[in-house]
Amino acid sequence: MTTPSLAFPPLAFVDIETTGSHFERDRITEIGIKSLVSGEVSVWEQLINPQVFIPQNIQKLTGIYPEMVADQPVFPDIAKQLKEQLEGKIFVAHNARFDYGFIKASFKRMGMDFKPKVLCTVKLSRLLFPNQARHNLDSIIHAHGLHVSARHRALGDADLLLQFWSVCERLVGLERLLQAVNQLVGNASLPPNIDQALVDSIPDTPGCYIFYGENKTPLYIGKSISLRSRVMSHFQSALTQRKEMKLSLQIRDIDWIDTAGELSALLLESQLIKERMPSMNIKLRRSKDLCAWSLVEDEFGLLLPTLVGHQDLSPGLQDNLYGLFYSKREAHSYLKAVAKKYRLCEALLGLEKRIEGKPCFGFQVKQCGGACIGSSPIALHNLSLKSVFESYRVQVWPYEGPIAIQEGKAMIVVDKWCYLGTAMNESELYELAASGEVEFDLDIYKIIKKALSGSHKHRVHLLKNAREATY
Repeated sequence: MTTPSLAFPPLAFVDIETTGSHFERDRITEIGIKSLVSGEVSVWEQLINPQVFIPQNIQKLTGIYPEMVADQPVFPDIAKQLKEQLEGKIFVAHNARFDYGFIKASFKRMGMDFKPKVLCTVKLSRLLFPNQARHNLDSIIHAHGLHVSARHRALGDADLLLQFWSVCERLVGLERLLQAVNQLVGNASLPPNIDQALVDSIPDTPGCYIFYGENKTPLYIGKSISLRSRVMSHFQSALTQRKEMKLSLQIRDIDWIDTAGELSALLLESQLIKERMPSMNIKLRRSKDLCAWSLVEDEFGLLLPTLVGHQDLSPGLQDNLYGLFYSKREAHSYLKAVAKKYRLCEALLGLEKRIEGKPCFGFQVKQCGGACIGSSPIALHNLSLKSVFESYRVQVWPYEGPIAIQEGKAMIVVDKWCYLGTAMNESELYELAASGEVEFDLDIYKIIKKALSGSHKHRVHLLKNAREATY
């Protein structure tokens, strides 16, 4: 092996084996390190008792079985020795966030900090050999003819990384290799398939970002008032959070859409998630089965909750609406919860069969105030019901027609709680204000309602009709 330039700091080529990929649940079973310091190679390896079950598929992949680790030390017993092995060296690993993330989490459980400089050999391979189709370890072995001694064992895979380093030295030279290391070290939090140049091109302004996997499949859509900072926070969290790590390992590309501000970003995010259905977002539901309660007085003066289905629902126009639910089941669950919490009569609410003169089941178990048998006035029951429902009242659209909410240089056009679009000039404003009805969306309603009750209420422009619009 060629003696490396003294410009290179000490390197620790690291690989670990684990019981799985979950930082909190799974544990390390083996660590292998090959250190390169001033041209000299030293070796350190250790089996570790994970104190958790090793799944059968992991046993077959690694060849590490429970009986092999039963008498081995646990991580706290070797932590000090491990830290000494890694101290002052660049931590070099393949898909480094996995190995680094597990070791960092293990130290953290002991109250120890661990923040080395990190070099990912996936990124190094992609940077130095851009024409190579794939950069996983098996592809690198094949592309460069590396000698495999013990695949999927920690020291064997660490040795492959040291061999790859020697290949890089030989093929690109020490000067180019040092340049690549300086470029990549410090960007350890980036996913292996994402270039720093792409992240640098993301503006730190409001908007929505889209993470794509293989074949431009949407993985995740988010929003922020500082796009680049938010995107980077995903990658930094991937070192300690299972979901973020899974996301980072799948990302192949990033796209973004600038918006004028936070409100525009919120509205766009809600639309994009419903349109593109990214696999790692919480699925936002469309409002096709939307329903709400109304309160109807019967001939005896009793207020009865009556469910208004999607076909008869006009949120923003109807005064006597409460709740807004995605399904009848959800609406009834809410009503039952209200009855129990406020000791309302389930028989009078229509949740159980009412038998005149007989108490409901709730009264027998002291969960009803007794309105069903006259021990509590119907008027009091009505008042309690109205008071509870009031906080869930669906607000009638408070304007005569569409409005525009100014956000920076943009105008967000809204009518009857529906988002019509964002105008950047006068002609777009006219067109959107006259665009007519769009489908009511509960998530959009909540966003707009909150905005109009906050600071945005002072940025409203009335658009009684399209031709009266002023910009």
